[in-house]
Amino acid sequence: MASSKGYLEFILEQLSGTEGVTYRSMMSEYILYVRGKVIGGIYDDRFLVKPTPSALALMPEAARELPYEGAKEMLLVDNPEDREFLRTLMDALYDDLPEPKPGRKKKS
Repeated sequence: MASSKGYLEFILEQLSGTEGVTYRSMMSEYILYVRGKVIGGIYDDRFLVKPTPSALALMPEAARELPYEGAKEMLLVDNPEDREFLRTLMDALYDDLPEPKPGRKKKS
């Protein structure tokens, strides 16, 4: 099942209080970024985030789900209506994750 554009728009609206949220479409799903770092995505209309130490501390009871077959488990955000919680979660994820690798330079 592919994710709907409507669910993506809902999540983006809920994350509007967080600086630098962007997304990229990939095979009918959506990868979410905060200031250039991959924090998770929308998979089958589920908002899943990486299981970083801070995310686990903020969501100790969160269900662990696979975004797709063969992937690593991620945490299900089951309360996307709580904007304040999402802002705290996004900041915590950002702080936990390494800086993105610089892009490859094109050969001339």
